[in-house]
Amino acid sequence: MQYRRFGKTNLNLSLFSLGTMRCLASPQLAISTIKKAIALGINHFETARGYGSSEEYLGLALRSGLPIARENLYLTTKLPPTRDRNLMSQWIDESLARLQTDYLDCLAIHGINTPEHLNSFTQGSIQAIRQAQDQGKIRHLGFSTHGSLDLILAAIGSDLFEFVNLHYYYFWQRNQPAIALAKEKDLGIFIISPGDKGGMLFTPSKTLRELCQPWSPLELTYRFLTSDRRITTLSVGAANPDELLFLQREDQENQVTWSAPLTIEESWKLETLEQHLAQKLNSDRCSQCYQCLPCPESINIPEILRLRNLAVGYDMDDYGQYRYRMFENAGHWFPGKKGDRCTECGDCLPRCPENLNIPKLLRNTHQRLNGSPRRRLWEE
Repeated sequence: MQYRRFGKTNLNLSLFSLGTMRCLASPQLAISTIKKAIALGINHFETARGYGSSEEYLGLALRSGLPIARENLYLTTKLPPTRDRNLMSQWIDESLARLQTDYLDCLAIHGINTPEHLNSFTQGSIQAIRQAQDQGKIRHLGFSTHGSLDLILAAIGSDLFEFVNLHYYYFWQRNQPAIALAKEKDLGIFIISPGDKGGMLFTPSKTLRELCQPWSPLELTYRFLTSDRRITTLSVGAANPDELLFLQREDQENQVTWSAPLTIEESWKLETLEQHLAQKLNSDRCSQCYQCLPCPESINIPEILRLRNLAVGYDMDDYGQYRYRMFENAGHWFPGKKGDRCTECGDCLPRCPENLNIPKLLRNTHQRLNGSPRRRLWEE
């Protein structure tokens, strides 16, 4: 396992972190997964108040006799933004109690997804966090976000935070400017959910598997991230010890050196993926420029067309359905209306540099990907 400095926190975190949102089947399975992660060299564990029994199970693991000293193990939990200072203080103490520890290495404000979230935090509960830091309960403050790029840049630029939990993947690079600004500000960069929200890479399509050979899609797209030295750590949301076994590939014949620069072969393979996508989509490819927004009907046009890109280009229909069905069902965590809400008003058409027939593509995507609604994982 390699380790990297987590920005201005100066914590030395493992290249992979264990996100414990899915470690909920039982306390015993959670503890065995955490112990396997430690055996593989992982020293950073992430949880949240909203992740069911995750904090409690992680606390049980801490008291079960782990083969690592507490001072060499780093805990991050996440709490929602609120204006209420007293409520924030209460939440901090409750998380500490469930985790069975007297301090948090990192606290992330969970889901700064709207300007109101950022304002409510900066104008209210940040004072409770500063007090908790003075008391030694919290050592470093950061934030997680599903918000717009402009909002993320504003939060990073506020200079209130020491790290950011960010969505950024090979198949979704919209937040590249946020990576650059976070590096400039010396923030630790924690990439969250790269295996799941990055493309359901633990269960990839046959087409994607064939295109990525001799690597798995997960390995190749993880290498896109781990080769970027600006990024500190990636979240691995394992539900059991077996889902961590891919990290052992460095010790096997087909080695994956996670932290090295991309090899010529890996770079060529990523370019092959791009060429395949361009060939399959031809003149219907959305370049993700976002110039089609705003939409009068609040349709998230770029994200819908990105999911279409992936479904048509790589047969990633399962992933596309998983994400598309969250529209209109996950609030500010996944904003925007579905494609069937299009009224063909034509507002977006002159702004599209590819001259795409956006209404037609929205209808096509809705027919292909719509189905039973989905909620966020821990709400199911």
